[in-house]
Amino acid sequence: MRPGRPLAWITGAGGGIGRAVVRALAGAGYDLEATDIELPRGEVPAARWSRLDVTDEEAVTEFARRLPSCAAVVHLAGRAGRGPLIEVAADEWRELLEINLTSAFLVARAAAPLLAASRGCLVLCASSNGVNGGSALSGPAYAVAKAGVINLTRYLAKEWATVGVRVNCVAPGPIETPMLERLGDSVRRRLAEAVPLGRAGSAEEVAASVRFLCSADASFLTGTVHNISGGLVLD
Repeated sequence: MRPGRPLAWITGAGGGIGRAVVRALAGAGYDLEATDIELPRGEVPAARWSRLDVTDEEAVTEFARRLPSCAAVVHLAGRAGRGPLIEVAADEWRELLEINLTSAFLVARAAAPLLAASRGCLVLCASSNGVNGGSALSGPAYAVAKAGVINLTRYLAKEWATVGVRVNCVAPGPIETPMLERLGDSVRRRLAEAVPLGRAGSAEEVAASVRFLCSADASFLTGTVHNISGGLVLD
């Protein structure tokens, strides 16, 4: 760490949104601990990169314990599923809840003392699927888990306000990342056409919201859900 620079821990940092958030927070003056289940290949943004499975309770706890301090935690790790519900195996259901929801609990719990000491902030990543019920494109487990992330955000915002920690989340709609690319060109076109603004969003647009939520400009915001869907969801 460089003297005088706050530290941010970003999970899921190797994904499309994750890399954009790493770049955005680096530009905002943070030193960065970037983690993902697999280290990204090719050119990556400047950060200290580590492998971390955010569903592994012991590994998450130990990683947080090694951090000297932390002013911001941004939990982006997640994975989409599929539908319809009748085709979803119980093991797949449980796995997606672990990846998308339980991981948020584990990261938040591990980071709690660090954030309390710095009076810092936690940003979680939900989805428009967690607001509007989702669809078979990402499946029932994903929609349910992301709705849980929204309520975890609200719960923690109330509980942690007493120690000066802010907790907010972003809820992206269709964003041009590998998660969207997996659906194929025709499905992506239909999704873009369904967005009132007529296009999918960019990872940089999500990262800009995360950067704002981590900044002093958001010092009176906690418990908020930032709808980044181009009008697809009107909440």
